[in-house]
Amino acid sequence: MGLLSRIQHLCFVTWRIKKFQWLSNCKNVIGKPNLYHPLLISGKGKISFGNNVQIGVIASPKFYTDYCYLEAKNEDSEIIIGNNVAINNSFSAIACSKINIGNGVLIGVNCSIIDSDGHGLAVENRNENSISKPVYIHNNVFIGSNVTILKGVTIGENAVIGNASVVTKDVPANVLVAGNPARLIRNL
Repeated sequence: MGLLSRIQHLCFVTWRIKKFQWLSNCKNVIGKPNLYHPLLISGKGKISFGNNVQIGVIASPKFYTDYCYLEAKNEDSEIIIGNNVAINNSFSAIACSKINIGNGVLIGVNCSIIDSDGHGLAVENRNENSISKPVYIHNNVFIGSNVTILKGVTIGENAVIGNASVVTKDVPANVLVAGNPARLIRNL
């Protein structure tokens, strides 16, 4: 790596990663991911990383323009990320209760996992917290780019979620699902 490349990396990668570490306010973090992309960690809950967790991909969209965001909102909220997980750029996970990502999971660019609606749906309840239901992603799942996974969903082992899918219901093991809402395409 030449001098110019090292300066670019320092200015546009290393300093951005350090800035977001400094801005993070979650005090209950276990483990340390390999950061190639800025990660903001927020909330009063617990966030744990297994071994060999990678956040960010250099040769991928949104590398220079975005960041990843993990929030365990409440004291009893938790996000658990297993071993050998690779998460691409611009990922977000917001847990009011629990988000559990298993071992060997691959997550594409610009994906979101949310375990609640964020607020009540009725007009008179929009300033109140909504019901939260845990999200479980089992081992060896591949999640394509621009996927949204909503509250209460369990994704079975070895499943593949196609690009731009919105997952609203449980996904069995060893299947390919895609669409909005995601539906079974075929068995693997």
